[in-house]
Amino acid sequence: MSFKIGLIGDVHATVGPLLDALNILGQEGVDQVLCVGDIAGYGTELEQCIELLNDRGCVAILGNHDAWHIEKNGDGLKTSVATFFANLPPVWEATIEGKRIFAVHASPPDSMDKGITLLDQFGNIMPEKRDLWAIELAGYGYDVLAVGHTHQVFGEMLGKTLVVNPGSTKFNNTCATLCVSDLDFKIFSLPGRTSRKVWHWGMMR
Repeated sequence: MSFKIGLIGDVHATVGPLLDALNILGQEGVDQVLCVGDIAGYGTELEQCIELLNDRGCVAILGNHDAWHIEKNGDGLKTSVATFFANLPPVWEATIEGKRIFAVHASPPDSMDKGITLLDQFGNIMPEKRDLWAIELAGYGYDVLAVGHTHQVFGEMLGKTLVVNPGSTKFNNTCATLCVSDLDFKIFSLPGRTSRKVWHWGMMR
């Protein structure tokens, strides 16, 4: 059996869609869930989201909204939130089944705000953006690059790298799986919600 990664992102302190996504990934039999950042922001259920991520043994990285939340609240962070954020790295990387996998919230090497935007407002690949990012990522040598930030949902080969964005559980109503051995990437819509390949396109250009 291939190692299977569950991918979620841009949770934005909203527990309902997060729970739906984690339940889907559990049903899909994933070996590890990876959250590509932005657990904080927009919503009001940050503590509940953190508790759920911890309970499910999820790996997570820092997003721009997480960094802003830390800066804004400083010593006023509740202990559980402060401890969680203190342990979040800006990137995650692993070699699994011979594949080099790298995760960052926006783009390598460690950007939390320079997002990889590949889709237009209708959810279609923009060739000029695909070609631009293929050139920019060529020197890193990843087999898989997992990102979030742009609230776009895609899995696209850019040169020799499969670049994947599972979308936002809150805004795109999606999550994803990746079978590592054959790089099979699948998107799942959250139950009872309308999935969107792109959310708030103008903001993310």
